[in-house]
Amino acid sequence: MIICKSEQELALMREAGRIVAETHRLMAQAIEPGITTGELDRIADQYIRSQGAVPSFKGYNGFPASICASVNEQLVHGFPNKRKLVEGDIVSLDIGAQYKGYHGDSAWTYGVGSISEEAQRLLDVTEGSLYAGLELIKPDVRLFTISHAIQKYIEAAGFSVVREYVGHGVGAELHEDPQIPNYGVADRGPRLKPGMVLAIEPMVNVGKRYVRTLEDNWTVVTVDGSLCAHFEHTVAVTPEGMEIFTKLDA
Repeated sequence: MIICKSEQELALMREAGRIVAETHRLMAQAIEPGITTGELDRIADQYIRSQGAVPSFKGYNGFPASICASVNEQLVHGFPNKRKLVEGDIVSLDIGAQYKGYHGDSAWTYGVGSISEEAQRLLDVTEGSLYAGLELIKPDVRLFTISHAIQKYIEAAGFSVVREYVGHGVGAELHEDPQIPNYGVADRGPRLKPGMVLAIEPMVNVGKRYVRTLEDNWTVVTVDGSLCAHFEHTVAVTPEGMEIFTKLDA
């Protein structure tokens, strides 16, 4: 069941989104060669709690940390730990915050120092595919039109769309209906309505699309060891179009 949020609920989600966006800004400032993913987790946890929120991921289905930190061939759900980031790495940080019962959710992939041309192109294409989908969001558009636009953008660049993991609705629960694949046929799926809140999150591999889960039962990596990226925003459908909750105005 897809839940349309009230104005009061949207106001709380807007604040949750701001907290997530501010946390990402802190991450961008902190990322440099030599910092550990565990240190990034600590910074994020402290900031989220300082804003009267709690990390959405901490303890979620047993997840042990406050953010997901996935490096290079790791796509999603990586554990923050003592691993030091080095020049040329890319790191995907997925961050969620629950504020007064409602969640904000956003992921971004960052370069560490100077990165390769291929890595930079991967980041540019994945971020571009996110906005290619977002710009289509407005009432009465069918959901998979967004999915199709994302897929088309990614594949035109010669990269692969991961199919095992998808976007989702978000609200009082971190994961709500509908599921939002990053591939599909345009003009299919439920029609968008004002008050829907969606987490759109393309996941892209440089190589083939296939992924597998490591023995920790969480960390997802590319099967062929290729680089991958993950970008995500929480957005609300409005009468005029859409509003991004997890993006700062300045």
